[in-house]
Amino acid sequence: MVDPAFGKQTESQLKLLSEISIICAAIECRFWLRGGWAIDFLLGKVTRSHDDIDLITWIQNREELERALAKAGYEQTSVKEQFRGRQSDFSKDGVDITFAYITNTDDGSIIMNGLPEWVWRPDSLLSQSYMLNGISAHVLHPRQLLEEKEVYKQIGREPRPKDEDSKTILHRIIAELDY
Repeated sequence: MVDPAFGKQTESQLKLLSEISIICAAIECRFWLRGGWAIDFLLGKVTRSHDDIDLITWIQNREELERALAKAGYEQTSVKEQFRGRQSDFSKDGVDITFAYITNTDDGSIIMNGLPEWVWRPDSLLSQSYMLNGISAHVLHPRQLLEEKEVYKQIGREPRPKDEDSKTILHRIIAELDY
């Protein structure tokens, strides 16, 4: 049960995460949570309300994933020009969902599709899954999540208060879990 203080939006997001998990399993599309939901799954509890759901999967899953989500009633929304080829955006039941796509470089490094400057940690894709509210999901490595938050200023994105809170929590997770 979700704390009622987090509201209907949180319940809707958890319902959709469960649905997405089932859809992805059916098409053999592995995904990882990123952002605030990844932190909540690492902690095993909802810590705050979230604006959206951010997920990562391999670029080769894109077409089949888009078809499967459309068939399940997810509306594909337009993506800003700068993010084309890197992500697909969807909406369902008032919830925004983003699937960002990763790929491997010739040397095996993981990068965001179409963004070769952003080389990910080799251990960024955790193999274990985490449970929250009866939903099992993979998440990005806490250090990968932290690195993303720490590069915001370098890329000209002003950190939000929730980003600073997330960094504090991620530092604690890394220290406690010895990541």
